[in-house]
Amino acid sequence: MPADVPAWDRVYAYFRRWREHGLITKFHDRLRDRVRMRAGREAQPTAGIIDAQSVRAASRGYDGGKKVPGRKGTS
Repeated sequence: MPADVPAWDRVYAYFRRWREHGLITKFHDRLRDRVRMRAGREAQPTAGIIDAQSVRAASRGYDGGKKVPGRKGTS
């Protein structure tokens, strides 16, 4: 790590405090809005995509698309 980066426990303490206060989500949302606006798009998305995910299950075969044991499902 670069010399000007604080010790990992200090960095983690800040991260934990920010997460507890919901600041990580706020940081993410503000950054996403800025990136979208610089790309000439609306700050907030108007649509979303929901995809099925592979659910891990020991006895249900193999999902070749994601290369994990389990079955396809939605959740």
